[in-house]
Amino acid sequence: MQNTMKINDQISVGPQPSESDLQQLSQQGFKTVVNFRTEGEEDQPLSPATEGDKVQAIGMEYLSIPVSMKSMGAELVDQFRDQYPELPKPVFAHCKSGKRAGAMVMMHVAVEQGMSGEETLQKAEEMGFECEQEELRKFVKHYVDNHSK
Repeated sequence: MQNTMKINDQISVGPQPSESDLQQLSQQGFKTVVNFRTEGEEDQPLSPATEGDKVQAIGMEYLSIPVSMKSMGAELVDQFRDQYPELPKPVFAHCKSGKRAGAMVMMHVAVEQGMSGEETLQKAEEMGFECEQEELRKFVKHYVDNHSK
């Protein structure tokens, strides 16, 4: 799949997968798909519920945590972080383009590694995540600074 970014051996982030992409993810050894898209977004080939059915039918786990720029809050990041340890690895996390998924995953990794918010943003940029939305940058920085160990 194009534009997929491997964060570490446990998790990769990318854009919306097609049905054939889901098959490929399974063949590549992924065990779980995490979908951060909300119901009814533009350019959504599969609803979150339908995607979940397809993912489970090919033998992978599925987790849907609907996140929009309007709804993104600490409680959604916490929900993902609480469930992540129990998910079979490796995990493929996605939204429409990979940006929300990337932010969610980077916040988790940063907090686990004790990084600061600024370090998180720098690391994300080094990895190729473009966070041009100032609102998202501020949220990521604030969340990580307030949750790091």
